[in-house]
This record gives sequence, structure tokens and C-alpha cells, in this order.
Amino acid sequence: MRALALYGTIGSLLVTALATAPAGGATGAAAAPPAPVPHRIEFGRCAAVEHLPSTVECGRLTVPLDYARPDGKKIHLTVSRIRATARGERQGALVFNPGGPGASSMEFPLYGGLPKWRKVARAYDFVGYAPRGVGRSAPLSCQNPKEFAKAPTDSRMHPDAAFKRKKRAEARAYARGCVRRAGADLPYYNSVNNARDLDMLRAALGEKKLTFMGASYGTYFGAVYATLFPGHVRRMIFDSVVNPAPHKIWYRNNLDQDIAFERRWGDWLGWVARHNDRYHLGTTKKAVQQAYNKAAGKLRRTPLNGKIGPGQLQSAFLKTGYNDAFWPMRAEALAGYLHGNPKPLIAQTLPRDTGAAADENSNAVYTAVECNDAPWPHDWRTWNRDNTEIARIAPFETWDNAWMNLPCAYWPDRPASAAAELDDAVRRADHPAAGRDLADVAGHVARTQVDEALHGRRGPLDVHTEPGALPPVLLLAAERDAATPYRGALELQRRLPGSSLVTENGAGTHGVAFNDNACVTKYAEAYLLHGKIPGHKVYCAPRAEPLPGQQATRAQHALPGK
Repeated sequence: MRALALYGTIGSLLVTALATAPAGGATGAAAAPPAPVPHRIEFGRCAAVEHLPSTVECGRLTVPLDYARPDGKKIHLTVSRIRATARGERQGALVFNPGGPGASSMEFPLYGGLPKWRKVARAYDFVGYAPRGVGRSAPLSCQNPKEFAKAPTDSRMHPDAAFKRKKRAEARAYARGCVRRAGADLPYYNSVNNARDLDMLRAALGEKKLTFMGASYGTYFGAVYATLFPGHVRRMIFDSVVNPAPHKIWYRNNLDQDIAFERRWGDWLGWVARHNDRYHLGTTKKAVQQAYNKAAGKLRRTPLNGKIGPGQLQSAFLKTGYNDAFWPMRAEALAGYLHGNPKPLIAQTLPRDTGAAADENSNAVYTAVECNDAPWPHDWRTWNRDNTEIARIAPFETWDNAWMNLPCAYWPDRPASAAAELDDAVRRADHPAAGRDLADVAGHVARTQVDEALHGRRGPLDVHTEPGALPPVLLLAAERDAATPYRGALELQRRLPGSSLVTENGAGTHGVAFNDNACVTKYAEAYLLHGKIPGHKVYCAPRAEPLPGQQATRAQHALPGK
């Protein structure tokens, strides 16, 4: 009865909110919520589940779930750190994010032990963290990990109507799983909140200004941070840049990605053809593509080891578009499988049972952030038209990318999410301490509905800064990057006046800093250590192509981006 009585007050709250809404939806400074006050992180021994050595120390950052209600529900983010190795040279903390959405940088402090990072590690504490939703940071889940990891799966470059119906049903069920498992918290996993969490981390580390390095998706919410908090920035490196134009976030960016992956896939096909004397898969791109198609068809008929089908093949070979260090090993695997030795392919494609929970968690965060950040088409005819058209010229990745993002077509809008939050509060309302929570949630529902009525669906933040508002930042990009096409770097440079862009010509590896191009690393190192910015646009020659038989290092396996 108490819950029903509280619920009955909601109508009057809605009426009051509508009656008092300012003209044009403007909100005065008095109405803005107070900024939350972060507490210094207490670092100590890392939890065993992090699998980090004793040289790394860990702590916990407390942030609001909803920054509009800073006194409301709190969540906790895990943070890792190794102190600067030369205390007399210390410049502060360097915070790193490897992208995703859904990736963690808890292992980042270990990078300081690698030769290419040692000079930077002398001057900076290396700080990693798991963003909201990731790992043990208020983890998100949308599906049972065993179900998510079920194998074998199919992958079709030109799917028929029956296959599309199946994938649409799976996407709808996945979106419902996200809503069911995350409940009222789901809308708060987004890029603006990731940026605000980053500012809380800066303050909790005791840093007056932030030194940050983001790769892939890390460049997008890093740019959101620069837009929201330009005066809090010391130095920022954006490595492999997402196109931040609001109309690109995220539906159009994914379509652009499909075309870029096709070009990069063609680079790998050509490389394999040039080394036909070793792989015997054909002397032309077309012949190597036919060899790949033959392997996919063979796996569709008879999955390898009972768990490796076309879906596992495509997922493994997609990495050739991220880093050319994978080129030799994937060529060896394909050649071996077609010539009678399946062992290399099994080693490179067999799903890991131990990684199922982490993979499902990462995918859940990816989905939630991208679906929450921006409006997506809800009409299947739009998806079908656009992806069919692109698949004619870029079949390799297009439809698999569409299936990964299709849950966004069935995602709840903001009023629906707010209503779900209210339902949760009503269910809790008979608890003695729940009355204030219900009233708070009811007010939030009212504000959400008013905002939607006045302004329509809210789009992504318009990333940009005014000249002189932001210290010079450094952008790094590979000209043939597939995951973050090069045009995105040009767009972000236009939106951040005074920024410098270093381009690796003719190369396509995703994540170029402190990698295999000494020219790029030189610029990144000089910027972090001395604040030295190169010209407005500078160029580096491409790294050497890999050689047949060359093995990828463990560091090269750690790919930024999704």
C-alpha cells in the first residue's frame, strides 16, 4: 500500500515538471547538480582475480552511477598503478585507455617494463583502469557467457532471408537480455559518463591536470573529455582516431569501417599472393580469396574440432585488418588447413572456455555504450538496405559487423529506460529507506520526459574546442587503418584547434604509438616527455611489411579497439 501511495504522487510530479520547465528547455546554473567530490584512491595489493604481479598496486575509485544525481547510487571502478621509475624525473600520472568500448587497461602499468616505453615510465606513474561496466567495475552482462560463447557459428558475406531472420531474432533477444540483466542502470553506461569518470580519476589521483593516452574508442571519449573539461587537460595523445562527427556516431562509423576493412583485407590477400612460393594459395588476390571461401565452406559442412565454423574463421582472420603482425600466422593457418595440416588453424581459432565471461562482458559494454550514445535506425529496412549496398563492394566484414550492432535497433529509448528505473524503485518502495529513492527517481522520470518532449531524442555531444581553450594535443593515425578510417583523424584535428597529426603513410596497423614505427614513437615520446608538438601535419614512412614465418609478439596480440 505504501508503494502504491508513493506511485500515486508521480502524476503530480510530472505535471509540476511540465509547468515549471524553462522556455526552450534551458536550465539555469542553479539547477545544475553539484559536482561530486572524489576521494583520493588508497592503493594496495591487487586482488588475485586481476592476475597482476606484486609490482602493481591497485585501488578503487567511487563515482556516481548518474552524474545528474551525485548523491544517488554509487559504483566502484578498479584502478592499477606502477609509480614512475625515476622519482626525480616524475611529471605525474599517465592514464591509458585501449578502446573498445569494453576494454580494460588494468595491465597498462606493466607496459613500463617494455623497452619502447621505459623512457616514459621514468617520468610517469603508469595508471590503468577498468571503465564502468568492464571487469569488476560495476560489470555489465547481457547473456549467459556459455550461450555467448556457443560454437561453432556461421558467417555469411551475402546472407539469405532466412539467415537474416535468425540474426534479427538473436539481436532482439540480446537487447532484451541487456535490459533484463542491467535493469535501471543500463542507460548510464555511455561515453559522456566515461569522460566524467575520467575526470574523477584525475582528481582522485591528485593530478591538477590530466595526461591521457587513448587508442581507438579511447580517442572518442577522450575527445568528449577535452570538450567538457578543456581546462583540465595537460597532455593528450589520441592514437587511431574515431571520427567524432555527431552524424557518424555510431551507425555511420560502422558502415565506414566495413569499407575500410575490405581495403585492408585486400592488402593481406595481396601479401599472401606475393608469397605464393611459401603458402601455395594463389598468385592473385582473387585466388587467395577463393582459397579462404573454400575453407569457410568446408568448415560450414564439417566444423573443425566440433567448435570451429565459419564464424570462428572470420573472427580470427579479421585480426589481419587490425595488425599486419598477424599476416604470416594467419596465412600459415589457412594454407595448413587446406593442405592437410589443421593444427595451426585449430590453435588460432579454437574458442577459449576460460575467456567466455570476459568476452561476454566486453561485448555487453560495447553494445550498451554504442547503443546509449546515439540514436540508431529502428527500421530493419534501413539496416537491410544500407548493409546490402555496402556488402556488394565490401563483403568481408559488413554483415558480421551489422549483426554485432543490430541490438541497437531494439534498444529502449530514454523515457522507456527511465520508466523501467521507476518500476524498479516501486518494487523496492516497501523497504523503510526507499521513500526518498522513489521520489528522486520519479523526479528524474519527469525531467527525462520533459526533455524528450522539448528537444526530441538527444544526439551525441558535438566534440570541439575553441582556439586556445585546449593545450596542443597529439593525434596519431595510420593511413590505411581499417578499424578507425583515416578520415576520422582529419575530422578530429579540425575540431580541436592547435592539434598536431602524425600520419603513418601507407600502413594499416591499428594502434601505432610505441609499436613498430620508430618515427611515430619518436614524436609520441617527445610530446609526453617534453611537451614538444611537431608541425600541424607530419608524416612517417610505413613500417616494414612482415616476412613469412615471422611470429607476432604478445604485445602485438593486445589489439586496441573493438
